[in-house]
Amino acid sequence: MADLGPEGWLAAPLRTGRLVLREPEARDRGAVVELFTSPEVGTYLGGARPREEFERAVPETPRRRPGLFVVDLDGAMIGIVTVDRRAPEHPRRVRPEGQETELGYMFLPHAWGHGYATEACAAVLDWCAEERAGEPVVLCTQTANGPSMRVASKLGFTEVERFEEYDAEQWFGVRHPA
Repeated sequence: MADLGPEGWLAAPLRTGRLVLREPEARDRGAVVELFTSPEVGTYLGGARPREEFERAVPETPRRRPGLFVVDLDGAMIGIVTVDRRAPEHPRRVRPEGQETELGYMFLPHAWGHGYATEACAAVLDWCAEERAGEPVVLCTQTANGPSMRVASKLGFTEVERFEEYDAEQWFGVRHPA
């Protein structure tokens, strides 16, 4: 992803067998609030944000930005997948210069256990392979988050290291280009 601007970065939504990955829209606001204030979702992410505070902070139309994909199932948002460039000074890296692409994902609890995270992330990784050809992609999750660890494994990530952060053991993995 070479310095994509906030407008028009995604020429068309990405489609899988069951999902559409698209830019955020005004209709996603309620799901965005639920996602970030859900105690279940926040379990391995430092806790849920206070609902009233988050509702005040979220604009009517959730922010669009390069690398943010809304995961849509049958016309409703069920989660998000993100790809971001890591800062060069980040302590966890697989290249000497850092700045790897990092994959992130969050899904609403009712969407868990159906393979949506793996399906959506695989589509985004395919997109990354075109946009950032030859670059590794990294991922970080808590080792206690078994479902996230399984998604990472299914997507072909391999462990680089484990470390302690936020009072929990973290897993840092990489997926090298095919």
